[in-house]
This record gives sequence, C-alpha cells and structure tokens, in this order.
Amino acid sequence: MPDTPAAATPRARVRVPLHFPDGYVVDAELVTFHGLADGQEHLAVVLGDPGPVPLVRLHSECLTGDVFGSARCDCGPQLREAVERIAERGGVLLYLRQEGRGIGLYNKLDAYALQDQGLDTYEANAALGLPEDARDYTAAAQMLAALGVTELDLLSNNPDKAGQLRALGTTVRDRVPTGVFTTAHNVRYLRAKVLQTQHTLPLGELGGLTGLNAG
Repeated sequence: MPDTPAAATPRARVRVPLHFPDGYVVDAELVTFHGLADGQEHLAVVLGDPGPVPLVRLHSECLTGDVFGSARCDCGPQLREAVERIAERGGVLLYLRQEGRGIGLYNKLDAYALQDQGLDTYEANAALGLPEDARDYTAAAQMLAALGVTELDLLSNNPDKAGQLRALGTTVRDRVPTGVFTTAHNVRYLRAKVLQTQHTLPLGELGGLTGLNAG
C-alpha cells in the first residue's frame, strides 16, 4: 500500500480558450502546482463546472499522438474526446508528463522500431530493458487533492489507473470507458492493451488478429 502522498498546492491558475482542429472550442482553466512528488511540470485542465464527484481523466502526454496526430496510437482522439465529455459534465483532465508510458520520447520511438520487427508494445519495452509501464500516479493524486477532489468518476479503460488512485487514498466511484478509436496502424497496439493489461476495450471491434504479438 503506497504512503499517503505529501500535500501539493496550486501554483497558478489561468484561463485559456482551447481550439481543436475539428473546430471544437471550449474555455478551460489551466492549473500548475508546487510540491509534486516527481518534480515534473504536470498540468490540470479544469473544464465545465465540476460537481462533488467530477469526471476525471489522467492523460499521459503523447507528443506523436496529441500534437502530430500519429495513427499508431489512440492518444490524440482520446484527448479530444475527454475534453468534450469532461466539459459537458464538469471535471478535470490531468495532463501528465509521462511520455511512452513513462519511458520518454526517444525510448518510445526505439520501441516503435522493435514493434515494426514484430514485438508488441509491451515486449518492445522489455527488450529495451525498460518497464512495460513505468507510470506512477502519486503526483496525480496530489493534484486532485490540491484541487479539492476526493471522489471522482474516472474516464479510462485502464484498470491500473483506478487501482493506483484508490491505493493513494482517492475514492474512484466508477470507471467510465472511453471510445474505441481504431486505425489500420493501431489495432494491434489496442489489442495488446486488452490482452496484456486488461484494458476495457471490446475485442470484437479490434479486428481479427490473434495471439499476443500486437503492436
């Protein structure tokens, strides 16, 4: 059981209008923090009017997907969907600086090269001597506490996110699945997430691939 994370405090708050390539526009409050456990510049995006049990997403930074629109993952579409769904209900998106499930951008691209040789996304990390998933959500729990969020519904297909938050003292009332965003380039990657880390994605919508050698 992880220790209760140390307190963090809001550092600054600023209103920013967000404008997505498909034309969706929404106002957000961006919040920075003092005292985060890992020393990274994580960001809270407060959307809509959060109630007592807000909708929250922990979104790990993905430069290739979020910025460049890479079709090798579903990160960009998940980010776009999450912003709109959270704005409609009221809640918070935590944008966490955890590129490549915590291994960094260069290592992620090295793992892509190994995936091109047939390894799945988790096997590629292991072949590089790296964790399959190095993410730790202590800073996320600190950010939520600093915002006064003690109970939430989590917008995620990943059971590990809910498990870590609960272990850190945050009450996760419900885990709400995201949409399924498949491309010809990411279906093997998504299938690997279902088969290896029990993401709640419907296998029937992920094509007819078999086995664990998914990208």
